[in-house]
Amino acid sequence: MSNPGTPTFDQLQVLLCVVEAGSFAAAARRLNRATSAITYAIDNLEGQLGVSLFDRIGTRKPELTAAGKAVLSEARTVTHGVDILRARVKSLREGQEAEVSIAVDVMLPTARLVDALQAFQASFPIIPLRLHVEALGAIAQLVVAKSAVVGISGPLNTSIEGLDRRHIGTVRLIPVAAPFHPLGRKGRKSPGEARNHIQLVLTDRSPITAGQDFGVIGLKTWRLADLGSKHALLLAGVGWGSMPEFMVRGDIEAGRLVALDLPDWHVNLYDMHAIWRTDTPPGPAAQWLIDRFAQQI
Repeated sequence: MSNPGTPTFDQLQVLLCVVEAGSFAAAARRLNRATSAITYAIDNLEGQLGVSLFDRIGTRKPELTAAGKAVLSEARTVTHGVDILRARVKSLREGQEAEVSIAVDVMLPTARLVDALQAFQASFPIIPLRLHVEALGAIAQLVVAKSAVVGISGPLNTSIEGLDRRHIGTVRLIPVAAPFHPLGRKGRKSPGEARNHIQLVLTDRSPITAGQDFGVIGLKTWRLADLGSKHALLLAGVGWGSMPEFMVRGDIEAGRLVALDLPDWHVNLYDMHAIWRTDTPPGPAAQWLIDRFAQQI
């Protein structure tokens, strides 16, 4: 048995039109062609594929055969793919990016990220997006390495040549501990008391800001590269540490964690910036995304 031939895109469009219009004559009117031309296109398509697509016997309206229904499903997939291809090419010709890659600091509130990406999808439905979630200097490292065109970074306490930035708000940090931790007792702690207990610290996996501590006052520290692990250890009473307020609000309300009143603690705001390379500035879609984050403030 020979392999089926290759249908043309026009033949597939005619098939879809016949099904949507309900008849060969209605499809002919919609496509501004003669009915005989529609019939000829379907006959050729059936000849190419080697199957009957419509049952034309005993019915005034052409009914799809079982094979016709299967071919129709694939025809819709093909034509949809071509529509996406044409839309992508149109956006490229208009100067839009082929893809947007973004690196986001784990401290960014999830609600802000979801809001920005939902709006991005609605505004640029055909542009793929690549998302990295990292911490501290790893965001800048991805941007410097061109793995991400835009970074949503926490505070950079060092000047990085070739990067530009835009302030997009702050995240409130609060020191917390489990209620059964020694620091979890109610009331203001005495100066230096927190230094005697293990402080859980988010560590930097990047060489860009390696060795720079943010809000570390404990003499004994456990350093973790994952904020989720830090959260789990805090809940288990293994040390104390600072966390984004939005991440532990529910734990504090439920009594799983306690907000600490520490006289030694002075860091409570975590500045957020959009960053990008000055030699490869954001394109229209990436710039739109930066503006969206800025508008959330």
